[in-house]
Amino acid sequence: MKQIVVISGKGGTGKTTLTSSLVHLAKNRHIADCDVEAPNLSLMLESETINKELYIGGKVAKVDENKCASCGLCKKTCRFDAITEDFKVDPLKCEGCGACEYVCPHDAITMIDDETGHIFTSKTDGGIFSHAELAIGADGAGKVVTEIRKAVAQRADKDDLVIIDGSPGIGCVVIASLTGCDMAVVVTEPTQSGLSDLKRVLSLVEHFNMKAYIVINKYDINEEKTKEIEEYCSENGFEVIGKVPFDSSVNKAIKVNKPVVTFEDSDAGEEIKNVWNILNEKIRR
Repeated sequence: MKQIVVISGKGGTGKTTLTSSLVHLAKNRHIADCDVEAPNLSLMLESETINKELYIGGKVAKVDENKCASCGLCKKTCRFDAITEDFKVDPLKCEGCGACEYVCPHDAITMIDDETGHIFTSKTDGGIFSHAELAIGADGAGKVVTEIRKAVAQRADKDDLVIIDGSPGIGCVVIASLTGCDMAVVVTEPTQSGLSDLKRVLSLVEHFNMKAYIVINKYDINEEKTKEIEEYCSENGFEVIGKVPFDSSVNKAIKVNKPVVTFEDSDAGEEIKNVWNILNEKIRR
């Protein structure tokens, strides 16, 4: 089983647009949307849900008002300021450490399951698709990514390809997306912030000793900065495998929830097909 993860330095660079097209072009593949804080790959795929599981991300404190004597010891102990003035628990602040339960002399506090969200497994025309919906303010996104990848791996055969829509940035969520992958595709845009974000992401990928390939999206909106990105990549041993032009077909594709490669005469779609051919050759070696 080979795994390709598509990531970016920040959100909005075209990562999911590229991923949805790669998924459309690939055969015998499974898919994981690991951008759990802003999942939208499901909008671009025709799929049928075959399994939905409640995900318990951890524990959260709960106060029994009938037992609470309002002594204030829990509020004094909590380092996260999660106990309110009227001795209730703010679930958005509670870290589930259990310190309040430990110190409560009246056994008024218990730790209950924190229902973080749901993990979905769906069937597409070419493989299994796993993704999640998190509750508002839910913590532990990195753990959810791990569960999503487990759900896909359990159903994939050794000869299958797994395409992962990773998270932007360099936090724990993207680290969970990268772990165990064979290669990373890093999407960037020709701006100064795009180049800075790209450098940070590539440093992270290097830490995992993983091969990284670069795709510059909307390269023609600033060809001078595109050249600077290409020079940086060349000097540091990274291969630019695609330069996707600005193309109004991309917005049209997003509006109708279709991969842009399904649009005939799309310049962006044609370049993404070239990207896929390069990736397919490299991943099969």
